[in-house]
Amino acid sequence: MTVLSAKKGFLYIGGILLVVWLSIFCYIWFPDIIPDFLHLRTKGSLAKKLHGGAGSIEDTAKDKLSSSININPSSPDVVHVCITTSKNTVGGAIALINSIISNTNSPVMFHIVSDLDSMDQISIWIKDTKLKSINYELKGFPVEMVAGKVKVRGGRQELASPMNYARYYLPQLFPKLRSRVIFIDDDCIVQGDISELYNMKIHPDHLAAFSSDCVGVGKHLSHMENNYANYIDFKHKAVVNMGIKPTECAFNTGVFVSDLSQWRKFNITKQLEAWLELNVKEEVYGNEKGGGGSQPPMMLVFHKLYSNINPMWNVRHLGLTPGSSYTTHFLQGGKLLHWSGRYKPWGRSAQHSELWEKYYIPDPTGHFQLIRRD
Repeated sequence: MTVLSAKKGFLYIGGILLVVWLSIFCYIWFPDIIPDFLHLRTKGSLAKKLHGGAGSIEDTAKDKLSSSININPSSPDVVHVCITTSKNTVGGAIALINSIISNTNSPVMFHIVSDLDSMDQISIWIKDTKLKSINYELKGFPVEMVAGKVKVRGGRQELASPMNYARYYLPQLFPKLRSRVIFIDDDCIVQGDISELYNMKIHPDHLAAFSSDCVGVGKHLSHMENNYANYIDFKHKAVVNMGIKPTECAFNTGVFVSDLSQWRKFNITKQLEAWLELNVKEEVYGNEKGGGGSQPPMMLVFHKLYSNINPMWNVRHLGLTPGSSYTTHFLQGGKLLHWSGRYKPWGRSAQHSELWEKYYIPDPTGHFQLIRRD
C-alpha cells in the first residue's frame, strides 16, 4: 500500500507539473490566447451583470431592438425618432425621450446614436428608470466615417465633434429603416404630440421639412440676418454655380423630417460628404457669422428641396443668451422647445431651464450632473 500511495503521489505531482509546463509553453508561444479567453469571460459576465435581459449591451451591440414593448417597427402607426448624443449632452437626450413619450399616445420607436463611450451609460439609464418600456435601438457612431472630412473655421471648434455629423449617416446607421423619420437635436424637449409633426404634409418634390429662419418669433431673436450669406461663402465658384441668392432665407437643421428611402434614392449622404470634403480643401463656409459645423452642407444640399415646419415645432434660440428671450406663457404653447446656442438647459445659465428640467431623469450611474446656481 505504501508503494502504491507513493506512485499515486508521484503521478499527481507529475500531472500538476505537466499542466504548469503546458501553461508556460502556451504563454510563451501563444501569448494572446489566455488574455483573450479571460477578457471574453470577464466582458461577458460584466455585461450580463450590468444589463442582463432585453435591451442589454449585448443586444445593443447586435443592433437588436428593445423587447420591453412588442411593436412592429414597420407598422405605419409607429413614429420613428432619431437622436444623436454624446457624453457631454446625454442628459439632454434622456429628457427629450421622456418629453416625447409623456405627450403622445402613439407608439414611438427611438433610433439613438451616441459616442462609443456613452453606450453603457445610456443602456443603464433606460433600463433602470421609467424609460425601460420604450422601444429603441442604440448605435455607437464610428468616428472614422468623418475622419479627415471636417474642418471648422472660426471660433466654435466644438462644431468639429464627429457627433455633429452623425445625422448625415442615418441610412447607413439604420439600414432596415426605410420610412419617414424625425431627427431632433438633444438640446430640445417636445411638448406637443410628436405624431402631429411626423404626419405633416411634405411637398411631393421635396426631400425633407425644416423650420425656416424667416418665419415665426425666432427670426427676431437671432441678432443677425437669417439668410444664406450668414453661413456660406458666396465668392466660392461652386456656390456661385448653384445660383443661390445670398439673401435667401436660411433654415435650422436641428429638427427635420425626412424619408430615408428618398435619402438613399438621391444619395444625400454622398452629396453632404462632397461639400464637407471640398470645405477641407477650400473655404466654402465657416468664417461667416452663422458659423460652420454640420448646418451649411445641409443648406446647400436641401436648397429649394424642403417644406416648412410649423415654427411652433421648433421654438429655438433658447440657448442664445442667458437672459430670457420669451415669456413663459408663450413657451408653454410651443410644441418643441430648442435650446440652440451656447447655453444649454443642463447648464448654470440657461433660460427657462425649469421647463426642460420637468422631463429630466437623474442619471442612475451618477456620471451626468446638472449644473445649477447655488
